Formats: sequence, structure tokens, C-alpha cells
Amino acid sequence: MTTIGQLRDRIKIQRRTGGANEVGEPLSEAWEDFANLWAYVRHPSGVESIRSGADTSVVKASARIRWRTDVNAGMRMVHLGQNYDIEAVLPGLDRKFTDLSCKLVV
Repeated sequence: MTTIGQLRDRIKIQRRTGGANEVGEPLSEAWEDFANLWAYVRHPSGVESIRSGADTSVVKASARIRWRTDVNAGMRMVHLGQNYDIEAVLPGLDRKFTDLSCKLVV
């Protein structure tokens, strides 16, 4: 059981923007800051694999934040300078916390 006092990690949630360059072409990797939050971040597993002849490491992370309904799976979490893709947003049963299931591909 996590309490509010255990949210010790500072994270940033970012969302994609509908930005465009000077010519009007959409920018593929344009992100803007959405929220700065306190969280409890865990790294339960990491997997190494070979994809297309290159070594790839996949790091799974779980982040518990205070209850929110405006975070979705299209966003990303920034923690300690690393960009994690949010794969799933899992609401808590008691509406105290929201869990984020994240992935970092290195």
C-alpha cells in the first residue's frame, strides 16, 4: 500500500502537440509539458533483445501518482532525463492513486 508520503520521485508528464514547422508540415516529435507531479516510480523488469541486428534494451516502469483522469496512454513520462512511453493508465479502486505502466526503449 502506498501513501501520499511515499510519492518521492519528481516526474513530468508530456503530451504531443499539433505543432508545425515554418512551411506548415506537421512535426512528428513535438512534445509539450502537461504536468509536473510527485510519483512513486519502480522498475520491476528489464529485457534485452536483438531487433534488426541491433541490441535493444526495454525497461519497464510503473509510476504511482495521485488520482487523475486527464492522463492517457498517448502521453509520456520524463523521469531522471529519460522519456518513458505511457502504455496504460490504471485507475485505483479507491480513487486515491492512478498507476502508469511505462516502457523505455534504449
